[in-house]
Amino acid sequence: MLTRLLLCVLVTAAAMTPRFSFAAETFELTLRTQHWDVTADSGYRPKRHSESWPASKTALIVCDVWDAHHCLNAVKRLNEFAPRLNDVVQEARRRGATIIHAPSDCMDAYADHPGRKRALAAPTAASLPGDITSWCSSIPAEEKAEYPIDQSDGGEDDDPAEHAAWADELAAQGRNPKMPWKQQLATIEIDAEHDFITDRGDEVWNILEARGIEHVILTGVHVNMCVLGRPFGLRQLTRHGKHAVLMRDMTDSMYNPARWPFVSHAEGTRRVIDHIERHVCPTITSDQLLGGEAFEFSTSTSASKNTADVADRVAAWTTISLPSSTPVPSPAWYRCTLFLPSDWQNDSVLHASPHVQAAWLNGTPLPEKQQASFTLPPAAIIANDVNLLVIKLASETSGTAQTTLQLRHGQTRLSLAGRWQQLTGDVAEPWTMPLPAKFGGSPEILFRPSDAP
Repeated sequence: MLTRLLLCVLVTAAAMTPRFSFAAETFELTLRTQHWDVTADSGYRPKRHSESWPASKTALIVCDVWDAHHCLNAVKRLNEFAPRLNDVVQEARRRGATIIHAPSDCMDAYADHPGRKRALAAPTAASLPGDITSWCSSIPAEEKAEYPIDQSDGGEDDDPAEHAAWADELAAQGRNPKMPWKQQLATIEIDAEHDFITDRGDEVWNILEARGIEHVILTGVHVNMCVLGRPFGLRQLTRHGKHAVLMRDMTDSMYNPARWPFVSHAEGTRRVIDHIERHVCPTITSDQLLGGEAFEFSTSTSASKNTADVADRVAAWTTISLPSSTPVPSPAWYRCTLFLPSDWQNDSVLHASPHVQAAWLNGTPLPEKQQASFTLPPAAIIANDVNLLVIKLASETSGTAQTTLQLRHGQTRLSLAGRWQQLTGDVAEPWTMPLPAKFGGSPEILFRPSDAP
């Protein structure tokens, strides 16, 4: 028995120990940040400084580089830079860095893969942060900053006809057109002997700690959503002490030019990167590993039109406080996000004012328990994570939005008075924003029980 236990320990240790002979190699990097300078045109001035990172203490994470996506333009852009990203991954591995592939929601495809088993074998870190399994919608440095784009529609920038045809094609492949990803894009090669596969923040943290990783490079998509907010994303890593950087030319955004600030897709991406450099972490570029020039998208994929001159822009969500005395037209839709602990999956009820006509949680209709009282189905709740709540005021309702809402679980009460988003008029199914719904939320539109982890 003792011999078997010792063997198990040795195998686990071997899986966590770098097997490369390149431990002496380093990454010579130029990190870019932006600092406030009242004399600069934008108020911020770029600042660059050089650092040497030992490869043995560096990890590279490939975030959500999926084999399919609900946005056709996102697929086109990813396919354009994926070969370059694969070169980055191969070079980082060759020098001795740890490679972590993180195609979220696709772990079933890798159940028997050595890389998945290697991630599961990582011992639980003594320093495991309590919230490392959760999305992070903002960090303190961002709280006073204006977020640079409106991504409340999910960021799709497809031509409507092309998007409909693409959805039909995905359905014909047996995929869910709203969540069509099944595994990582095959262009990015996974080394079964050395790499790790996981989509969990705690597993990523365990790997980093077991291998003595101090520095992390984030690549992949999408920079304003998964790359920033995932449990293994830039916000969580930096707030818990890892020296993380974004590889800014090996990413893309989900931004629709029909939304504020009504700029091109490429410009929207650049503004998100500016936000990251000012408030989250530094950035680098792929040429610092590969040589040559940094990657740039071709005109055909980056120049989605600027729609500032289009009169019939789609309706946009705006921020409002509830209850409100401000007159609004009807019908009106409201949404917020809720962080719900696992013990809230049962016996949770939404209590609202009588004129709330309907409610949805993560796109699932909430059955009415009694007038203006709605049951939260356990299957609709994403436990220990952010959930999207949408309500509709009855079409005959007019005047002010004096809606009062409260979430109840047993004896616990969570008031939902505060910041919401509002959409008015006859809008087709506003609760069906491309899932996961949390992607489109604003960091300030979040309610969280006081006893939540």
